[in-house]
Amino acid sequence: MLSLVAGLALGTALAAGLPGAVPTVTAIAGPIGSAWLNGLQMTVIPLVFALLVTGIAETTAAAQSGAIAARSIAIILVVMISSAVASAILTPLFLRIVPMPAASAKALRGALVDAAPAGPVPPLGEFLAGMVPSNVVAAAANGAFLSLILFALVFAFALTKIDRTGRDVLTSFFAAIRDAMLVMIGWIIWIAPIGVFALALSVAAKTGTAAVGALFHYVATVSAVGIVVSLFALPLAVWGGRIALGRFLRGSAPVLAVALSTQSSLASLPAMLRSTEALGVPVATSGVVLPLAVAMLRATGPAMNLAVAIYVAAWFGVPLTFATLSAATAIAVLTSLGSVSLPGQVSFISAIAPLAVTLGVPVAPLGLLVAVETMPDIFRTLGNVIFDMAVTLTVAARSTATPETAADALLRDPA
Repeated sequence: MLSLVAGLALGTALAAGLPGAVPTVTAIAGPIGSAWLNGLQMTVIPLVFALLVTGIAETTAAAQSGAIAARSIAIILVVMISSAVASAILTPLFLRIVPMPAASAKALRGALVDAAPAGPVPPLGEFLAGMVPSNVVAAAANGAFLSLILFALVFAFALTKIDRTGRDVLTSFFAAIRDAMLVMIGWIIWIAPIGVFALALSVAAKTGTAAVGALFHYVATVSAVGIVVSLFALPLAVWGGRIALGRFLRGSAPVLAVALSTQSSLASLPAMLRSTEALGVPVATSGVVLPLAVAMLRATGPAMNLAVAIYVAAWFGVPLTFATLSAATAIAVLTSLGSVSLPGQVSFISAIAPLAVTLGVPVAPLGLLVAVETMPDIFRTLGNVIFDMAVTLTVAARSTATPETAADALLRDPA
């Protein structure tokens, strides 16, 4: 964030005071920022493929472990699909109500000269036929994420049908690839201040103050989508979990405080266990549902990831068809389901690049947007933990005893 501010300030000062130096500065800073962005992008394909394979294997195993786990997974899938669909509706609506400043959009498009859209969207029939890859290696080499993800899904489900020995070997192999990619991303994020500074300097030198206003608008739009989606956890808890709204809010307050300070669903797990127990959920239920929810449920992930891609599409004037938006909605669910519990800055590129490619929008702007991901990531975490609580209450209410019944039983017989 500090590098972003420094780069924008210096670039704006150069544009205003020393316009003659702008070509020289951008000729140096531009390639540095592009190299850093390329470093992030090079991990995306192996990471996405490995995450999908291991994620489906773990989800299948969890679903077979018992009725509570299967019920939890079913509710988690419904929540994540609803999240993506809500974003596909809300983001264009918000951009229509409060559009990105036209001057800022034009200036930023001109500054990011290497960020040309992927090309015209093909007709619906051609688009559907192209989803099935004739050559998966070529699909990976060309960055055809939709085809690659379809192959990964079929491969992962086929993996669950082979003998256990072979399944364990291949799952361990892809888990090792996943972990190695995450280590590489950690190294690349470690030098993020340099890459972000170079990108921000280059953009601000070409656009002046336009970049600042555009970034504020971006943060507000994406965060608003996350906030609205998070609010849907309240009716889920009240109707699904059969609990009074006020009681749910009071019980969630300590969890939200931990989530706000840590920006981590995993770090909030102990607080969620305590709060759900205080709300009457048996430990036998919360001990199964909450770890599953923390591992799988990214309630705001599909919504906010898709919002970023749609925002970039509006930024570059890329038309969105029903087919591409539907495909991106499905991919938003799959990539979020297979993601890991890491800060948003780490998973930002790997989660959103497939959506950007599917919608036909450039990936290069993501290198600039990742610098301000800290603010939207706060709302991501808050939304995730409030949904974790709501799902846990819903599963408990639909199991052998409701939260209220369990609490009453505990009061009657403390032993």
